[in-house]
Amino acid sequence: MHQKRISAPTAWPITRKTNKWVVTPRPGPHKTCMPLAIILRDVLKLGNNIKEVKHMLNNGQVLVDGVVRRDHRFPVGIFDAISIPATKKHYRVLFDSKGRFILLPIKDSTLKLYRINGKTVLKGGKVQLNLHDGSNAIATNKYRSGDSVVLELPQRKIKQHLERKPGNLAMITGGRHRGEIGSIKELKLLRSSQPNMMTMKTDKEFEVIENYVCVVGTKKPAIELGE
Repeated sequence: MHQKRISAPTAWPITRKTNKWVVTPRPGPHKTCMPLAIILRDVLKLGNNIKEVKHMLNNGQVLVDGVVRRDHRFPVGIFDAISIPATKKHYRVLFDSKGRFILLPIKDSTLKLYRINGKTVLKGGKVQLNLHDGSNAIATNKYRSGDSVVLELPQRKIKQHLERKPGNLAMITGGRHRGEIGSIKELKLLRSSQPNMMTMKTDKEFEVIENYVCVVGTKKPAIELGE
């Protein structure tokens, strides 16, 4: 499959008319993602072309969530942590106020926030949390779908549980309000085929689809989210 720059997702912070084609991400768990090559070449400016980016990746110089990645088409999405050991720099993938991907410089890449998309009961009664990036974590049944957890990498130990309840802070990860952070005011359960809605409050109030809401903290964010 090939992707033209002019029709690339609006979340990608790339120029549209300098070249015709752009790298495509491999299939993965993130609904909105960007290939690792674009982050290294176009966003961080660590390479002038794909050949230099591939050389960097093949030498194991890039880590995503504490794991060495060598595929230049590896899909990177919201809350992923990118580390460059050679420069001792770490970045977190977020959305800006216009819904475009940005890389926020952070001090610590060992903590990552995950949204719980579902739960699975395993053999022996253990509960498995199905997280937003396709990974899983073993926990107890006190966690609910829609809540968030903060994991310590690479051990993947749960450090904090963030409930989806009124008053907590949440980030919008889809729709026209993507990238905005506000407090949860109310959850509206609809008895129809329409999705449940969440009322959010920033400097104004608006409604957004329930699945677009990711809890990021209580009174303040549980991880570094910049301004």
